[in-house]
Parts: sequence; structure tokens; C-alpha cells
Amino acid sequence: MKFNITLDRDEDGVWIAECPAIPGCVSQGKTKEEAVENVHDAIQLCLEVRAEQGLPLTIQTRQVEVMA
Repeated sequence: MKFNITLDRDEDGVWIAECPAIPGCVSQGKTKEEAVENVHDAIQLCLEVRAEQGLPLTIQTRQVEVMA
């Protein structure tokens, strides 16, 4: 499975990686690369837990266009 992730840097310089398709699936790292590796592991674990609990593996995500 392929998932989109978001990467953002917090005020302390730590990179935060999140998988929007899986509620609560967030990780972090000192570098972008470390954050991506960590969220990869988090995604696997989240999918396992959701499957064990009988929850849908992902939620539906969509893109919307907003005029700015």
C-alpha cells in the first residue's frame, strides 16, 4: 500500500511526519529522512492495531481547492 504523508518542522527544529489517511498516525525525527523512516514504522503498526480492532484500515481523504 502507498500512503501520502505530511512533513512539517516545529519550533524546536524537529520534523513531524503524519499520515492523514490513518487517524493518530504521527511520528517525528531530527531530520526529514529520520521522520519519514519513523512514520513508515508507525504506519505499519497503526495498520496492525486497526486490523486487530476491526477498524477500517484508513479513512477517506480528498483534495479540495481553496482560493487564497
